[in-house]
Amino acid sequence: MRQSEVDWFRPLWRRVAVTAFVAAWFAWEALWNQEPLWMTITGGALAYAVWNFFIRFDQRGKSGDDDAKPET
Repeated sequence: MRQSEVDWFRPLWRRVAVTAFVAAWFAWEALWNQEPLWMTITGGALAYAVWNFFIRFDQRGKSGDDDAKPET
């Protein structure tokens, strides 16, 4: 992701909100519509969101960020 995108997603609540939206969309497709193409697309988007926003996301941010880890 570009630095401007990383800065926008730095607050934890934004990452959680986007991931929750994609998870709800995936649940809708899996439980209600059962359309294989859209289940695959939303499942991939959910995996991408979890990977980039929580597993790989660099927590070290600018000083004063509300959820940035302090540098040691």
